[in-house]
Amino acid sequence: MRVAIFFGSKSDKEVMAGAAKALKELGVHYKAHVLSAHRVPEKLMEALKAIEEGGYECIIAGAGLAAHLPGVIASHTVLPVIGVPIKAELNGLDSLLSIVQMPKSIPVATVGINNSYNAGILAVEILSVKYPDLKDRLLNFRRDMKDKFIKDNGEGIEL
Repeated sequence: MRVAIFFGSKSDKEVMAGAAKALKELGVHYKAHVLSAHRVPEKLMEALKAIEEGGYECIIAGAGLAAHLPGVIASHTVLPVIGVPIKAELNGLDSLLSIVQMPKSIPVATVGINNSYNAGILAVEILSVKYPDLKDRLLNFRRDMKDKFIKDNGEGIEL
């Protein structure tokens, strides 16, 4: 169980840390890469080849502004790609639309703006189809989340 995380700039590290957090919580190995589809496309292609040869099974890619990184990655692999629109200009709407509007036959699953944590959870859901032990961890995670919510809110709150 391996997931690769890509983002185009060191300034995106804080946003993309949520994906790593979700994967860590559920015991999924990951490796993060700072690579730009525009500035170092050759290095990106080398990294994609290495992750495919290294047994990675899913990719999370965050991008702001024109947000080409997830789409470029998806065009060079058949591994599932989850795009994370990163807030830059236009409150991230430009990034969201750039990622979600992929051409027919080259999909990128897309989560909410700056919500890399959900990208990590979605990667776990994708992998859990293949790994029963991961599916069990995910079910326990959800059960614990529900129990905590009920404990924190079940008796009502004071306003």
